[in-house]
Amino acid sequence: MRLLTEELQDEYGKDAIPHEMVAKITGTIDKADELILRFKNDPLPKYVVTVDLLTTGIDVPAISTLVFVRRVKSRILYDQMIGRATRLCPEIGKEHFRIFDAVDLYAELQKMTDMRPVVVKPDISLGQLVADLGKALDDEDRRWVAGQVIVRMRALGKGMDAESREGFERHTGESPEAAVQRLATRPGIELAEWLKAHPRAVEFLERRPSGTVRANDGVVISTHEDELLRIEEIFGKNTTPEDYISGFERFVRENMNRVPALIAVTQRPRDLTRRELSELAGLLDERNYSESMLRAAYGKARNADIAAHIIGFVRQAALGDPLVPYATRVEQAIVAIERSRAWTKMQKDWLRRIGRALKDKPVADPTLLDQGVFADKGGFNRISQEFDGALDDVLHQFNEAIWGPSAA
Repeated sequence: MRLLTEELQDEYGKDAIPHEMVAKITGTIDKADELILRFKNDPLPKYVVTVDLLTTGIDVPAISTLVFVRRVKSRILYDQMIGRATRLCPEIGKEHFRIFDAVDLYAELQKMTDMRPVVVKPDISLGQLVADLGKALDDEDRRWVAGQVIVRMRALGKGMDAESREGFERHTGESPEAAVQRLATRPGIELAEWLKAHPRAVEFLERRPSGTVRANDGVVISTHEDELLRIEEIFGKNTTPEDYISGFERFVRENMNRVPALIAVTQRPRDLTRRELSELAGLLDERNYSESMLRAAYGKARNADIAAHIIGFVRQAALGDPLVPYATRVEQAIVAIERSRAWTKMQKDWLRRIGRALKDKPVADPTLLDQGVFADKGGFNRISQEFDGALDDVLHQFNEAIWGPSAA
């Protein structure tokens, strides 16, 4: 409202508006601002009745109830009024809001517009929504379906495991959150084109970690308490864990001398880079040979849970390396490198820090030391000074110690 005074002055000039009127308007605005701030920040009052004052342009996240007691003719205004209650408010555990329609406003507007709920079927799959988006007949229908796609993408993105998230980023070039935030502001046709250009994005979003039981899977046929009897992995139609492993080993052996990422893992692990590891993970994931699925197959076939890394599975298939838990490989590598020469105390501290980082990032290359806590310490170039400029060779030693023949 303060802008009203400024706009009048801009249009008619400051001298054209009587000072008494300006003072009166300003006083009213100040009083209104005071009341709005009180409503927003004070525990009391909890209820406010206004006409046109709080319908737009105010953000009070704690609002959880709207009461309509007069008709509104504008769909746009109605949407804006609804927007006062759509703000998230984790502080009060807000998960929904209520609307009391005392004048049958929704039914009246329904006749004039094509109002539809945000999500018609909460259990509809993202894949089905994407298919509907492709079948949209016009821009309005496409806009509505696109809104549902964005809502579902945002919800699924929150539940992604690390492996699916990495696959999504590798496939699309951005994180799920960044993609949703950007696409939410674009027309429905652009969203459809993006999904067409990234056909596996839906797969990564809908994928669940191996062994996860979805709450809505199956059909409810009884009211008794559920009991988990077993979890069975699906490795493919009519495919046993042994068949799945055989297919994986056959693929690795047929391509270990042709595919650059497989060549790096099997023949020159000392020079392995994180980029090559990402390419390897993407290549195997496209053929349903993800780390989690391989771990489940080997665990079931050999009756043991082996926490090996995807590199370990590849080297076992190609070279017969034993499947050693990855954390054990790193710990053994730290010990071996510390014993390899006389390090200074500062150098030993850095070796152990690098080792701890490698438990989460399984390839030692310079990019590892240009992020996170290492970046705060000056990154690769600064840390390399502690090793007389030979840090790159130290990282190669780590790769060799973790993945080389001696490690196996």
